[in-house]
Parts: sequence; C-alpha cells; structure tokens
Amino acid sequence: MRALTWHGKRDVRVEEVPDPRIEDPTDAIVRITSTAICGSDLHLYEVLGPYLKPGDILGHEPMGIVEEVGPGVTRLKPGDRVVVPFNIACGSCWMCQRQLYAQCETTQVTAEGKGAALFGYTSLYGAVPGGQAQLLRVPHAEFGPIKVPADGPDERWLYLSDILPTAWQAVKYADTPRGGTLAVFGLGPVGQFCARIGRHLGAERVIGLDVVPERLEMARRHGVEVLDISQLDDVPGTLIDLVDGRGPDAVIDAVGMESHGAPLGKMAQAAAGLLPDKIAQPMIDKVGVDRLVALKAALKAVRRGGTVSISGVYGGEVDPLPLMEMFDRGIQVRMGQCHVRRWTDEIIPLLTDDDPLGVADLRTHRLPLEEAPQAYEMFQKKQDGCVKVVLAP
Repeated sequence: MRALTWHGKRDVRVEEVPDPRIEDPTDAIVRITSTAICGSDLHLYEVLGPYLKPGDILGHEPMGIVEEVGPGVTRLKPGDRVVVPFNIACGSCWMCQRQLYAQCETTQVTAEGKGAALFGYTSLYGAVPGGQAQLLRVPHAEFGPIKVPADGPDERWLYLSDILPTAWQAVKYADTPRGGTLAVFGLGPVGQFCARIGRHLGAERVIGLDVVPERLEMARRHGVEVLDISQLDDVPGTLIDLVDGRGPDAVIDAVGMESHGAPLGKMAQAAAGLLPDKIAQPMIDKVGVDRLVALKAALKAVRRGGTVSISGVYGGEVDPLPLMEMFDRGIQVRMGQCHVRRWTDEIIPLLTDDDPLGVADLRTHRLPLEEAPQAYEMFQKKQDGCVKVVLAP
C-alpha cells in the first residue's frame, strides 16, 4: 500500500509499505477513504523528530470502509463505514469505565510514562502506524471505531476522529456560563470548532484571536468576533477592556507548543532537534520547554475566578508559569488529550443537513495522498489560504 512516512525534520514522503494484517482477535483492517492533516502533525514535522524513526507512518484523523475484522470483533463487519478515533482505547478497563479513554490502562504506554496509545504519534505513544495511508490496522476495534451512515460526504463525519470532539471537550472544560464570554486563542481547525461550539452551547459572546487573515475571516463567517493579535500591543489588556474591564469568563488555548512570538522557546526547540535522538530524548523529557506566549496571554486575560481550557498540545517539563498570579486570581485550569468516545454520541446528532457546527465550512484543500508532502509544507507555512487539508488515499 501507499503511506506517508516520516524521514526527518520537514521531510515526509509517500512510499510503498507492507499492507497491515490482522494481528489480534479484536483488530480490524480499514480501507481509508479520507484522512486529514492535524495541527498536531506539524509538531512531528518540526520539533518532535527525536521520538520518530525513518519510515514511521503518520496520521491520526482517518475514516473509511471496514475490509476485515478479527474473530473478537462482533459489532463491525466488512463494508461498514467508520471513523477511527485518534486514541486507542479498550472500552472496558478502570479508566475506560470512567470515560477517560485517553488514559486507557490497556493501551497505556507505561514505558514512556504516557497515556493511551495514539495512531501515528511517535514512540511516546506506542509507535502505532498511522492513518495517512491506504489501509490501517485498528486495534480494539470492538470498541473504538465509530459507525457512521453510508451517505453524505466524508467531511460530514471525518472530524469525529479528533478535532471535533477535541474542540467539544475544550468548550465543556471551559465551562463558560450561559450568556457569558468565551475567548479562543488560535483559529486553526480546533479553534474554529471551539468558537462555533461555544456559541452553540450558549456563550453569548465568542472572541477569536489569530494572525492569519483566512482564519479570521472563516471565524467571522460563523458569528465570532475576531482580533488580529499582530495589531495589538497588549493582548490580555485588550480582552480585559473588551469584556467589562474584567476579561472573558473562559479562555481556550488552541495553540500549543509552537506559539508565535516566543524566540527563545523556538531556539530551544530547534536546538534539541539538532541533537542525536539518544541525547535529545532525555533533554526534552527532563528540561523541555514550550513557546508559552499564547498560554500566558490566556492566563492573564481570563477574569478572576475564570477558567482556562487547554486543547493545544504541550510537551515541556520546565515551563515557567505565573503561579502566584494564577493562585491570587483563582484561575481554574483544565486540559488533556481528548476522550473522543466520551463526546461523540452528543456530537453525531448535530452532523445533519442543517450543520449547526459548520463542518462543511472547514476543509480548504482536498488533495491526493501522493501530494501529502506538499500539503504539509503548505499547512505549516499557512500558504494558499490553507486552514484544513483532507487527503484522499
């Protein structure tokens, strides 16, 4: 089969690789019809290379048609159309019984001290081959894959794999009071959905912040107030002034470890990426740093007693945060990998012809899998109005 493989910093290639096969009774093989590039994939493209090896298959936002199932899979059959969540969960362990699927104890990568295994996301999360490929082996298929109707374009359902439930969880964690104000830092795909979901779930006012004109315009189309942070001298101060002199009730950080405007953090990440993996891995694990401009702005902008919800991926171990200010102002912080299956039953009824979350207005580029290397570069450099890329294997 053809698959997108990692070969180094900003070096991904579509190559011929062996077809996956059933290895365990609860496996399924899915023929991929659509697979998206996630903002988190760009971290692999740029800063998390020490945890990858050449030939690793990337991608964790796939959907397709079931080709084959193991003898332990009874809820799926060949021909079913499914979306595959990015985290791999058994559905029955202690954590899964509490709907903490991103912490599944059956697939936890205990050797690395991490939670549930993820598709296509480094040795830290199990080095499981990803979904930017023609075929995907899906472990624990008796629980994980989400069956969806046979009709409708893939993009109606595809985002259930990650970014739609990730945004839903971020908004739930933000806990904006009905009639309150939610601010969203970062209007990439997750941030776009956070803003729309925030309005759908009752926030009277949603303010989105970014620097990319196409992202700002997309959010504006969906009733979001937008701020171009490149035009602001004091982002937290502006938000506080805009919202009753107090600040938003809740703020979502949908940016993560590669925030703009953090030259020292960028330099440290780049330096770690130049080291041999055996040296870089322990350095990142023990003294890794993130670019914290967006997170610190979120913490300073939220009102006293408000909540900061973090959906952007962070990887630092020694990140400095203004804890005295956070404590004094009574800020609540919630974060973590999305527990995809916890939220999908709530979301699926909204993926209707009425499309209240605007899932039909997110994908800006649909390209063949063979063009994935160019798509990664375009997405990272924010070229050609790129907001979301969907690949067709």
